[in-house]
Amino acid sequence: MVLVDGSSYLYRAFHAIPPMSTSDGHPTNATRGVISMIRSLIKSYPDSPMVIIFDAKGKTFRDEIYSEYKAQRPPMPDDLRPQIEPIHRMVEAMGLPLVIIDGVEADDVIGTIAKQVGEAGRDVIVSTGDKDMAQLVTDKVTLVNTMTDTVMDIQGVKDKFGIPPELIIDYLALMGDKVDNIPGVPGVGEKTALALLQGLGSIKDIYKRLDEIAALGFRGSKTMKQKMEDNKEMAELSYTLATIKCDVELPFNALELKNGDADKDTLKEWFTKLEFKRWIAELDKDPSDTASDDATDGEGQVATPAASNIEVAYDTVLDKDTFNQWLAKIQAADITAFDTETTSLNYMAAELVGVSFCVEAGVAAYVPFAHDYEGAPEQLDRDWVLAQLKPWLENDSQAKVGQHLKYDANVLNNYDITLRGIAYDTMLESYVYNSISSRHDMDTLAKKFLNHTCVSFEELAGKGKKQKTFNEIDLEQAAFYAAEDADITLRLHQAIWPNVEKTPELVSIFKDIECPLIPVLANMEQTGALIDPDLLHIQSTEIAGKLQELEIKAHEQAGESFNLSSPKQLQVILFEKQGLPVIKKTPKGQPSTAEPILQELAQDHELPRLIMEHRTLSKLKSTYTDKLPEMIQKTGRIHTSYHQAITATGRLSSTDPNLQNIPIRSAEGRRIRQAFIAPEGYKLIAADYSQIELRIMAHLSQDKGLLDAFAKDADVHKATAAEVFEVSLEEVTTEQRRRAKAINFGLIYGMSAFGLAKQLGIGRPEAGRYIKRYFERYPGVQQYMENTREGAKEKGYVETLYGRRLYLPDIKAKNAMMRQAAERTAINAPMQGSAADIIKRAMIKMHDWLQDTDLDVKMIMQVHDELIFEVAEKDLESAQANIVEIMQNSSTIDVPLLVEAGVGDNWDEAH
Repeated sequence: MVLVDGSSYLYRAFHAIPPMSTSDGHPTNATRGVISMIRSLIKSYPDSPMVIIFDAKGKTFRDEIYSEYKAQRPPMPDDLRPQIEPIHRMVEAMGLPLVIIDGVEADDVIGTIAKQVGEAGRDVIVSTGDKDMAQLVTDKVTLVNTMTDTVMDIQGVKDKFGIPPELIIDYLALMGDKVDNIPGVPGVGEKTALALLQGLGSIKDIYKRLDEIAALGFRGSKTMKQKMEDNKEMAELSYTLATIKCDVELPFNALELKNGDADKDTLKEWFTKLEFKRWIAELDKDPSDTASDDATDGEGQVATPAASNIEVAYDTVLDKDTFNQWLAKIQAADITAFDTETTSLNYMAAELVGVSFCVEAGVAAYVPFAHDYEGAPEQLDRDWVLAQLKPWLENDSQAKVGQHLKYDANVLNNYDITLRGIAYDTMLESYVYNSISSRHDMDTLAKKFLNHTCVSFEELAGKGKKQKTFNEIDLEQAAFYAAEDADITLRLHQAIWPNVEKTPELVSIFKDIECPLIPVLANMEQTGALIDPDLLHIQSTEIAGKLQELEIKAHEQAGESFNLSSPKQLQVILFEKQGLPVIKKTPKGQPSTAEPILQELAQDHELPRLIMEHRTLSKLKSTYTDKLPEMIQKTGRIHTSYHQAITATGRLSSTDPNLQNIPIRSAEGRRIRQAFIAPEGYKLIAADYSQIELRIMAHLSQDKGLLDAFAKDADVHKATAAEVFEVSLEEVTTEQRRRAKAINFGLIYGMSAFGLAKQLGIGRPEAGRYIKRYFERYPGVQQYMENTREGAKEKGYVETLYGRRLYLPDIKAKNAMMRQAAERTAINAPMQGSAADIIKRAMIKMHDWLQDTDLDVKMIMQVHDELIFEVAEKDLESAQANIVEIMQNSSTIDVPLLVEAGVGDNWDEAH
């Protein structure tokens, strides 16, 4: 039997699907969502009776025993109320039992039916999005969430909550529930509740073993006994409120519930009235064959109406009464879109000018407190506003959605506020859904998903040197802009998230990796890194001298003076006067002097080599040795910005400064790393995943040779050399190992025989023989590559180990070069993307450990496969062991993940 929690899905559908209405204005988004979900369930369980259960109006027994029960819940939205009756009537017309029992919540009716049917030996599926229902799970009762396409049996409950179903009521009672206003035990959050339940058992057991709490060792364990004693009545009340009654008196025999025939005429009337045109066309088919994705258009994109068609009501909050009304709204909301307005894009220097909120599409507010232009109206005091908001902002259970919330979190940190409860971020939702389909800024997303053009900052503030900061902008204009930001953010979430939800792996990428990474990166950015400006100044001076020497040598080589940075002068010198071969031309037909061309010419000609060396040093000087000292902020440190939504593969990038591009192979690049230093009494630890992409290749290809080499902790390049050059391990020369390393890494990047020949400086036939022999020795790798290419052509994308999708629009391109480039990406992207997922998972676990440890250690930088830490000298040994252990065990693949950690006074020394 399938039991549908109609009330749960009513609200979830209403908030998940963007506002929709008939031509005469009747709202339909929740109706469409709920009926679509039921139709989908019918297809999934065609032979099972299906019962739809809704809450009844009015109070229940819980209200009688606790008057504050659900007191904070806002009234039903005006657009939702008129959708309930049509849903009920359509459910009945579909031939499904509709159950509503006065004085009893839907949860209790579901619990009672599930118990009776399960005890009769029949399987029960409960379709819900309500976590409280986990207490009903047994070997006969399973939860299904059609919105996230997840199934939860007994093991699933243990995996999700860390406890079995029989302790879920205790879990809810200890923590309380803000949504239902169940009080819980003050000071007990999720981690504490789990520690108590896992350590001592149920609430009854806990009260029998109060003296044992302190020994559990969680944060606050020493004072928890007193809290439990002081709040015993509250715990018992919360237990009663959280318990789903499974003995409700039903006006029917649950075992006899069954589906009837559909009333097509009534359904057609409703479908016509509500303008569900495709459903009308489907009525002549088998009624069970109606599980199309009804909230989407024919292209599989969420059908979102133009945002500009929605009337907006934006408040400018200038008094305490209005502010308190909005504070009550956001405290009661299931989810709130939140945004800050500031004076700068530099999060360390930015000052808060105001904040905005949105709790339903089209309804938003802006709270200004620092517009200080002449004639600005009186505003609320910033300190007062932030003091009122701090409990909400720092509350984990108050769900928030934003666009690039990491920035807002960093700005709030400047005011001693830690932003918690980050449930969604529209920038990251778009990025996880399709990393390459567009940019992920608000203006681009609003145009793409809502067909809406936002008011731009330049429209208000102007451009260039005369651009105003937000505090200088007229409040009337600023208020609309700020409120629109929050409103569009909420609507974007409602439009994008249903797309993500269709794929459970993408939901996991978002909820387990990208979203939890936000506070991790924010914390690293706020911590910053210490640099030695004096060392950089010395290096800048030395590089300036070398640049001068290189310029003189280049002029001597050319026989005349010329500007080494001028493409036009280079063309004349290199190709007309020196007569060097033209490898490639620009679109205008001129010989190209691009970097790859000069690199190729530099292999055989001195002048291009001098020019390349000059370019490299010049870039180092302007980007790092000159600029880094200028980036030191008021903290005495530099504070980079990490970007989650830039690269196609999921790798992080960084700017101001770009840490990822500091060269490591040249002596000058390593000297820049020497300028990243530890404070007095501290050292730097640099912990790096060793050969992670090769290890992922071994896992993905399941090639026996590679798996064996890594399992034995062998030198994989030496092992490859032995195979390819057909010698024993002991006979492998340094040159053979170097060539094997080029093959190992080259093939990961889809390198051809031509590319390998070029890299090793050998003939193409010889390179071809190396590759042929490699694939003979490692056939699993070749098979993986072929399968990956074919799979990519079939699906249009490849996936990482954790299900991140990497789309390849050129995989079927007629242009051979574009198609081959896409094929190379198809082979490499799963490895590079999986490596990105692995280090992100490690960073999240590391952050959790850092919150709990007593060791003096901070995670300060992430570069490719490496994490850098600042550690007190007294804690070095313990910190290093913990860091290595967490990184090696944060993910599991079929070969060991090896982490090498070094220690030093500076980054280069530690690497």
